[in-house]
Amino acid sequence: MGRRRNATLTAGVCFAFASSLALQTLPAVAAPEEAPRASDTTPPVSPTPQNLSRAGDDVPVTGKVYVVADDGTDAAAEDRLIRELRERKVRKIEVVTPENVPDDADRHLTVRLGAVDRADIAQALGDTEVPDASEGYALRVDGKQGAGDVALAGKDAPGQYYAVQTLRQLLIRSGARWKVAGVQVSDHPSMPLRGTIEGFYGQPWTHEERLDQMDFYGDVKANTYIYAPKDDPYHRGKWREPYPEDKLAELGELVDRATANHVRFTFAVSPGESICYSDAEDRKLLKDKLQALYDLGTRAFSIPLDDIDYTSWNCDGDREAYGDPGQESAAKAQVDLLNDVQSDFIATHDGAQPLQMVPTEYGDLKDSPYKKEMRETLDPDVVVMWTGTAVVPPEITDEQADQISELFGRKVFVWDNYPVNDFDNTSGRLLLAPYDKREAGLSEHLSGIVANPMNQPYASKVAVHGAADFAWNDQGYDARKSRPQVMSYLAGGDREATEALLVFGDLQHMAPTFGEEPWQPQAPELDRRVGEFWKAWDEGGDRAEALKSLRAYAKTIEQAPATIRGGAVEKGFTVDAAPWLDATELWGGAMVKTVDALSARDSGDTERAEQLLSESAELEKKARALLVDPPRNSWGKVMPKVGDGVLDTFLAKAAKTARTAEPAPK
Repeated sequence: MGRRRNATLTAGVCFAFASSLALQTLPAVAAPEEAPRASDTTPPVSPTPQNLSRAGDDVPVTGKVYVVADDGTDAAAEDRLIRELRERKVRKIEVVTPENVPDDADRHLTVRLGAVDRADIAQALGDTEVPDASEGYALRVDGKQGAGDVALAGKDAPGQYYAVQTLRQLLIRSGARWKVAGVQVSDHPSMPLRGTIEGFYGQPWTHEERLDQMDFYGDVKANTYIYAPKDDPYHRGKWREPYPEDKLAELGELVDRATANHVRFTFAVSPGESICYSDAEDRKLLKDKLQALYDLGTRAFSIPLDDIDYTSWNCDGDREAYGDPGQESAAKAQVDLLNDVQSDFIATHDGAQPLQMVPTEYGDLKDSPYKKEMRETLDPDVVVMWTGTAVVPPEITDEQADQISELFGRKVFVWDNYPVNDFDNTSGRLLLAPYDKREAGLSEHLSGIVANPMNQPYASKVAVHGAADFAWNDQGYDARKSRPQVMSYLAGGDREATEALLVFGDLQHMAPTFGEEPWQPQAPELDRRVGEFWKAWDEGGDRAEALKSLRAYAKTIEQAPATIRGGAVEKGFTVDAAPWLDATELWGGAMVKTVDALSARDSGDTERAEQLLSESAELEKKARALLVDPPRNSWGKVMPKVGDGVLDTFLAKAAKTARTAEPAPK
């Protein structure tokens, strides 16, 4: 390529992004100006690496840094590395080749970035194990070589990029300066496909929101984004029609942004509502649609055939070609189309990935004539997606994954309908519970997992972060650790804002299914605290202390929205969550008033208790009058739900108690 040369870059003043921390229920998260301090412990890294251990002392980040790169260095990884160094206010960054490392390099931090087999990198890695896996990388921080030497070695270009993403989280504050944690890392993803599918009903994401998502996926080492918004007319209803020029230009920019973050932009077309499977012209129009995106740089494609009627035909020709409509004949028609696209389009286009598809029977473990035809005749290269044992499964186990793989004759690719909130039971909800209830070991049974997010893209990052963490290392994933890490990420490392996000997220913890029982409960932390309070109140405990403790948490709820809106938290999140933040402040205020009413009653001041209950009721009335407006979801203008079933239940019980309880004995 011949683009590599010695170059000097002077760092500007940039925002110093603090590395995320491993946190407890209400974690100690540092603001950028008081970022995590160097210590003998290893900083948390997300996604959780396969192997991370101490290699020596932390290494100072010097005012001048040498970046050693060559033509085998991934450009995106190099750009991100330089950006991270600038954000730590490195005054001078000099990019040099391995053959031209200056004599004074031992007085400055040196970062070597490139392929694992480059001689200087191999030497710098020492005995650090290099994973023999796609997207794998090795990293070593060595303080013995002068001012310090960091080796970032990728098995391939994505591996280099992910090594830099890990280094980003190993930069720790040391007084007024920065250090690199003295660790070694050997890491690779457990699942080949990790990311999201924009596959929900309702208002699709905007172009700017999608661009932001591509950057986010790069940060969390997710490599897949599937473009499949149900309410994009050119994806489904108008699938035969080419995209207008302005929309095509946006898609091209999105493909480029995805590529820059090592994200595989996957273009999906869903023709099942109207296609004539046997019609040559329909097949040509479908391939023309794919070709337009291939010309923009897309190399991954999907044909979802979900949520359609497969017991009737769209044309007489299909009856003639495949027989009377039914499960088996529908599968024959779909297989005929899919095999044709795989052999005539995918196999003839350089760099194209195996075709993906979503079967019409996508959410169960029952054998059928449809599945039998699929497993026996569908091209083995075609990737089949599956949503679990239901549209929204309460769990996904290794055994279930094995069963469905046998039914479709291949490892399936999971379309996980969490945190999507486009169905009736999610009305009025943000879904901020952590990614959970997916069994460790699934990487041995699946080709990957993509999460179907909410119409609210920034709020979706909470669950998507966890899904990416799980898919990267399902054996090492811990939802309790992953959740505070993403809250810290959204808060830019700010401690107070992270705590506020955790409190707010607890009130949006409900994860519904299509049935009556949710698969994750509402407000588990608040529920625990309320339970402890009533136990102390009813069983002769220290009422004064119980009231003091619960009031403090109620005040935290009331104040969390203002903290979240204080500037540290990502702006998009505050916009997505605006109606729920408004409601949380009111519900929290009502809880404070009600706890104070209990205190007044307990001290014998019944008049004061009644006044406080009246004030609480007024705040609750205002909270119930709020609407999600303007709505992004198909459920429209509804009341934003906050801790329902826990907070409101407490208020009702506490109000009754405050009017009837005997005061504490003097």
